Amino acid sequence: MGAYIARRLLALIPLLLIVSFIVFSLSQLLPGDPARVIAGGQKATPEGIAKAREELHLDKGFLEQYVIWLGDVVHGDLGTSFFDHEPVSQSIKQRFPITLSLALGAMVLTIVLGVPLGILAAVRQGSLIDRFVTAGSSVALAMPDFWLGMILLSVFAISLRVLPSRGYVPFTESPAGWATHLYLPWIAMGIPGAAGLARQVRGAMIDAMEQDYVRTAESKGLRRRVVVFKHALKNASLAPVTVLGIGFAYMLGGSVIIEQIFTLNGMGRYFYLALFNKDLPVIQGVVLFSALIFVVLNLAVDLFYAYLNPKVRLG
Repeated sequence: MGAYIARRLLALIPLLLIVSFIVFSLSQLLPGDPARVIAGGQKATPEGIAKAREELHLDKGFLEQYVIWLGDVVHGDLGTSFFDHEPVSQSIKQRFPITLSLALGAMVLTIVLGVPLGILAAVRQGSLIDRFVTAGSSVALAMPDFWLGMILLSVFAISLRVLPSRGYVPFTESPAGWATHLYLPWIAMGIPGAAGLARQVRGAMIDAMEQDYVRTAESKGLRRRVVVFKHALKNASLAPVTVLGIGFAYMLGGSVIIEQIFTLNGMGRYFYLALFNKDLPVIQGVVLFSALIFVVLNLAVDLFYAYLNPKVRLG
């Protein structure tokens, strides 16, 4: 297992270099001149633009710009925002806990609802419960998370006024206030995720329950609970783990609209404002940070695969 982990970690080095190069290259395609933006926009003088281009290293070649930028990134310097003049790395550090809180809560709800419902539907295949889970998951998957978020906001925050409609309270200040402000976003993102997970768990469990080793375990007189949770579930969890990894990455990187709806000043809203203002350092920093999260989550999924299936370690 140690050798497998070492191989996977070494494979991340060229991958991260490729990702960083793509991020830097795509950012160069944005319309407008960053030097003009820094120098004052339409009121910028030629001297000011020339000075800004020198500060941003835009007077150098593309590869030289990339090497300088990558060197700064390795040392934790993602540049400075064109508009609020704050270090991008510091702004990400302040906003990431909000997005992480949002994604973690939604993922917990996804697992708590999706796994039991999927198992229940699989072990009672064809029953009324199975039909209910299948139909309910189809409806939930058809609902966009932002649409569900607006419905929840309208009902529980505006009409009933039982939950706050906006804002964020840090966990260190008030755990109860932290959760109260995130209930609605958690539900909006967690329900569609739970629907997809339930369908994956159901399908994987049905396949696993038809395998010979499960029939052998049942023929030995093992309790139904032991057969389902000890033998079938472990072997059926490969596909659901992939869904969870992708889902969690989506919740971290795809929370732009949800954060806008509930006025959460997290990474998604930060990126949206940067796109609107053409804030190049922020766009580069957030995209690179999000890509790093995707890479790390994929590594975690691969390591969990290796734990569940020792044959993977030989690849």
